[in-house]
Amino acid sequence: MSISNGINGNNRFNTPCLKVLLKRGQCVESIHRVHAVVCDIKGRVLMTAGMKDYEAFIRSSLKPFQALPFISSGTAEKIGCGEKGIAICCGSHTGSPEHARETFRILWNSEIEVEKLQCPIPEGKNSRLEHNCSGKHAGFLATSQKMGWKLESYLQGSHQLQIEINRRVAELLGIPPEELVAARDDCGAPTLRLQLSQMALLYAHLTGSNQAEFEQLSRAMVSYPKLVAGEGMFDTELMNRAHGQLVSKGGAEGVQCISRMGEGIGVAIKVEDGSKRAKHAVALHLIRQLEWLTPIGMQEMEEKILMLTPGVQLEVEGELRFQEN
Repeated sequence: MSISNGINGNNRFNTPCLKVLLKRGQCVESIHRVHAVVCDIKGRVLMTAGMKDYEAFIRSSLKPFQALPFISSGTAEKIGCGEKGIAICCGSHTGSPEHARETFRILWNSEIEVEKLQCPIPEGKNSRLEHNCSGKHAGFLATSQKMGWKLESYLQGSHQLQIEINRRVAELLGIPPEELVAARDDCGAPTLRLQLSQMALLYAHLTGSNQAEFEQLSRAMVSYPKLVAGEGMFDTELMNRAHGQLVSKGGAEGVQCISRMGEGIGVAIKVEDGSKRAKHAVALHLIRQLEWLTPIGMQEMEEKILMLTPGVQLEVEGELRFQEN
């Protein structure tokens, strides 16, 4: 199903963007401009702040959808990785021993050597297992092994796995796969350049679809939020406080996507200058407006995220506005 609102540069219904102010004392020291979209599973843009057709690379927020073939091919079931294995495939983790163990388990159960991973060895670390994208790469390799595809070229855009991922994403967006624009992410895997409304639509599917594989992905993420990011990380802390009701997955350069279980509504956020602190501040601002977290959960998250150091804090100006079609 295609998204008709705001496509092809039609900015007729765009609303003022959000602004995140970094305040030192009472003085504004920095300002970040942010765009946000709320979309339902039918592709309808419900609420916006800024440009709903703003284009950006979705970066690591794509990971749950890159894990689709891991489930649909029967790989996850065959190797018996359970929800933990699915969660680590969707994660951008901190490279802790727990994260490395879950990634290694996928490779071990698939009889694949760690050296087959093509993500970099992080600076100051000893193994590719400690890279924040190692779970995704392990899922790629395990799926390719199960399907009889070449392991050496699993990151190439022409590889059967990447073609299948693009096919599934395009199907969800209601567009031909050849319209997708891909580029290399920092870990070496392809990522996609999408409109914010398209990112929000993907996340509406993630928690609102009746397809079993989406249920498996979202349930794994909310059941094991620590494997999606790590202790003290925004996605993990938010999902912990949402008690299984919110899926949260960030991406580099100011991208954040969130959706609520069973509602078929997705939120996508992009900070123009790529600021991580700004996307987290806006995410909490919008969650408060949408009433997606308890007052206690909101207070805990705001104290952790918005108060940077004594006398320095983040404030968000603006709000989501309902879309008038």
